[in-house]
Order: sequence, then structure tokens, then C-alpha cells
Amino acid sequence: MMNHNKPHIAIIVALDEQNGIGRNGGLLCYLPADLKHFKELTTGHSIIMGRKTYESLPKGALPNRTNIVITSDKAENYPGCIVVRSVDEALAYCKNEDTVFIIGGGELYRSSLHLADKLYLTRIHHTFDDADTFFPEIDPDEWELIHTEKYKTDEKHKYNYSFLTYIKRKQ
Repeated sequence: MMNHNKPHIAIIVALDEQNGIGRNGGLLCYLPADLKHFKELTTGHSIIMGRKTYESLPKGALPNRTNIVITSDKAENYPGCIVVRSVDEALAYCKNEDTVFIIGGGELYRSSLHLADKLYLTRIHHTFDDADTFFPEIDPDEWELIHTEKYKTDEKHKYNYSFLTYIKRKQ
């Protein structure tokens, strides 16, 4: 049965020119504007993440958002979070919301890309040779780029970067 109360599913990710998204359990680099962009987009919404992404958060659950962690681990290890076992269970929890954000990591992005309606990508115009976690390829037949904002390096940003918004093409 179709659930008509299905929220829009947005994926949000920062990735380099080779789709690298992380290394050693952390982000590839520090981009304050990306963190601000992430906060602006996700505040007030549910955010769905895997265990490793939760463990990479410096202060635990992110404020002013419903934090949902997908793990087979025990719930008490994730203070301030809702713990579920699957993407389906996470989405069922959010069924009355307008938009939910999938915030990583690599395994969750791979298993949920086909479910997403929208992608918010921060493309870092650099390749990190030591990236060890990657985002799946974005198929241009499936995704349409609808918005681009380009930024140059400055005193706070070591790399050029762009904010890109994609929507899923109607099949």
C-alpha cells in the first residue's frame, strides 16, 4: 500500500571531485560555510544517520533537529537520539514530516540514494588522496541539477567549493 504521507527525502553531503566524503571517520576538511549551510537546511527537521556518522559528531546529537540513528547497537549509547534498525523504520518514524535529511555516512548514502527526491551537495573542488569513504556516482539521467552557487577560497576556506541542488528526474 502506498503511504501518501511520505516525506520528501533529501540527502545532504559534502564531497570532493572524486566523490570522497570522509577519511578516518571524519570529514575531509573544515569548511565553515558548508557547516552553516548544513545547519540552515536541516534545523527543524529530522536527520537520519548511521552509527559511524553519529560517532563522528563532536558533541553528540545535533541541536534543534530530531536525530535518528540507524544501528543494531543499544539505544542508551545514543543520548538525545531515536535509535532504529533500518531506513524503513527511520522513515516510518518521520511519515508526517515534510522533509527528512539523510546525513550519512557512506553505507547509508549507498543504500538510500534511490529513495531520495533531492540532493544537497557541497562539491569541494579538490581531490583528497586519503579519502576512504565515498558517495555513489550521481547518474545525470536520474538527477537534474537545478541550482548552483560557486565560492572561491578565502581566509576561512582552503578550497573552492560549490553548493549544488539536484532533484530526481521524473521517470
